[in-house]
Amino acid sequence: MGIIGAANMVKLFCGIISADDEITKKAFEELETKFGKIDIKSETVPFDFTSYYNSEMGGDLKRFWVSFESLIFADELAEIKIFTNAVEDGFAVNNKRRVNIDPGYLNPANVILASTKDFSHRIYLSKGIYGEVTVMYQKKDFIKLPWSYPDYLSAPAKKFLLEARAKLMRQLAKKAER
Repeated sequence: MGIIGAANMVKLFCGIISADDEITKKAFEELETKFGKIDIKSETVPFDFTSYYNSEMGGDLKRFWVSFESLIFADELAEIKIFTNAVEDGFAVNNKRRVNIDPGYLNPANVILASTKDFSHRIYLSKGIYGEVTVMYQKKDFIKLPWSYPDYLSAPAKKFLLEARAKLMRQLAKKAER
């Protein structure tokens, strides 16, 4: 029989989509107030992977990812998703989002995203939030799963995820030394 332990420490990140730089800046401020200093930011790329958000958020959308210096416990993800949804709602106009903030975390083996939508490959976390293994780390790269989002397989995303994972591994090693 295994021994029940505490949730693992993981690296929190958020994927952000918006066309409005001012709203993005204000959303950053709210995220940093809640989660602490942003330590890694990916390059910003056009969000042309899908038109899914266009009817709600308009065109000319941009996509990037940020991670936070402080590690979190994996079981905090549902509460974090509830918070980021509230931030999105705070910037909405006529019930249409101006910014999309998707929180997730990296652990040494994979990337987990939070979602409000259930599906066959998602597991219920709590409070109406589901978790999804979006990509897996294998052989020094993040690999595609049947449901992986194309933007998470893009060169800028992989560069960000690899950098964030390397930082996570250093942070975990430092914690283990104590």
